[in-house]
Amino acid sequence: MLLSLKDCCFEQDFPNSFIIKQLRWFEQPGIMIGYIKGTIEELNIDSVILECNNMGFLIYVPSSYPHERLHIGDEVKLYTHMSVKEDDISLFGFTSRDDLETYELLLGVGGVGPKAALGVLSHMDPDSLKLAVLSDDASSIAKAQGIGKKTAQKIILELKDKFSIDDVVSVKSETEAGIADSAAVPDAVQALVALGYTNSEALKAVRKAAADTGSEETEVLLKAALKNLF
Repeated sequence: MLLSLKDCCFEQDFPNSFIIKQLRWFEQPGIMIGYIKGTIEELNIDSVILECNNMGFLIYVPSSYPHERLHIGDEVKLYTHMSVKEDDISLFGFTSRDDLETYELLLGVGGVGPKAALGVLSHMDPDSLKLAVLSDDASSIAKAQGIGKKTAQKIILELKDKFSIDDVVSVKSETEAGIADSAAVPDAVQALVALGYTNSEALKAVRKAAADTGSEETEVLLKAALKNLF
C-alpha cells in the first residue's frame, strides 16, 4: 500500500475512510511525526518512498541525499518535519537531527517556505550554511534553488545570532573528529579563503579532504582540498 501524505486520496470521495481519519488526526495541534524508520523502496531526485509497516510514505529530502546517503533497500531513520496546509500535507525528511533543526530554523525566516528551505540544504550542508551565515556570504546561499540575493541576506540577518563558530567546527564523523581537535582544518580553510574561495566552498572542500586523507597536516589537507575544487 502506497501512502503519500500529499494527494494520497480525496476527502470528497472517501469522507469516512480510514486514511482520511488518520490525516485529520495528523492535523490536530501538537500532533507530530518525530521520525520514520523503514526501508527505501523508491528513490527520486528530491524524494524517497519509505516503507514502514506495509505503508509507503512519500518523503521529500535534500537532492544531495539520493547520491550521497540513501540507496534503494537501505533501512534508514528519517527525522521528519510535517508541513500542513489547507490543500496539502507533506513530509520532509533528514538523516540527522542537525539537518532537521537547521531546516526548521530556515523555515522561521520570513519568506522561506518548505521547498525553498529544502533547496538550501540541497545546495549546502548545515555546516556550510552556518559558515556562510557567520561570514555574511550571501552569494553562496543565493545559489540555492528558490533563494534570491535578498532572501539570502535575510537568512543571514535572522540566523546570525543562532549560530556560533563552535557549530561550524563541529564534525559529523569519527574520522574527522580527531582532525578537528587540531588546527589543520581551520588553517586549511583560511588558506583557501585567502586564495579567493568562499568560506563555504573552502569548508566543504577541506571536510572532504579530511575524510579522504585522514591527515592532521594542514599542507596535506590543503593539497587534497585544492584537487576537490578543480
